[in-house]
Amino acid sequence: MDWTWYLFRFDGRINRALLWQALLIVALLAGLLEIAGQVIGIIGGTRSTLKLGIELDFDFGLDGLFGLLDPRTSRSLASADLATAILKTSGMALFFWIYLATAIKRLHDRDRSGWWIIPFFFVPGLFSQFADLLPKSSWVFSFNLAGALLWLWGLVEMYCRPGTAGHNRFGPDPLLDIEDDSASAASPAKNWDQQREIEIVPPSASPPGGMHVNRGA
Repeated sequence: MDWTWYLFRFDGRINRALLWQALLIVALLAGLLEIAGQVIGIIGGTRSTLKLGIELDFDFGLDGLFGLLDPRTSRSLASADLATAILKTSGMALFFWIYLATAIKRLHDRDRSGWWIIPFFFVPGLFSQFADLLPKSSWVFSFNLAGALLWLWGLVEMYCRPGTAGHNRFGPDPLLDIEDDSASAASPAKNWDQQREIEIVPPSASPPGGMHVNRGA
């Protein structure tokens, strides 16, 4: 598999399994970055213990991305030490790119444009970040419910539903490619041509007749 195309490009299609695989890859990378940040904190004297753990987030841990647009939370990143800030921003940029590349290809597999990422990801995320600033009223609750339903729809659409069968406007069916590779790898070996490799020698005085292996086959 072309890993550069898989994780960083936006053309083509991927199936559900590859999106789940990308989720696990990002979770492992996020865990490694978290450990690196804790080690830096221990060295710098801001931490005393090391906590290990991996979290699975269907949005690839990008909830903090919308916090960058909120002055209330962006100050905490600005006040962090330089090494921690570099780790967080570089990790968030990497995960954001991987999420976009794999989610858009999964939407293509569903025969949907990549622009569907806006209602499935950006609208719910922005509303969740700034919902506490809105007045408490029934219309705000309706928007909150709509945002939650959009996020749930996107979750089911990308992680649960199968792709369109056969070719669509975004490329060939990724499952057909897998089946073709499996069929070619499991093709049976060439049948043994018994008539070609064994010849019947008629009886004679010497050597005795019988079956002999044809050396020239």
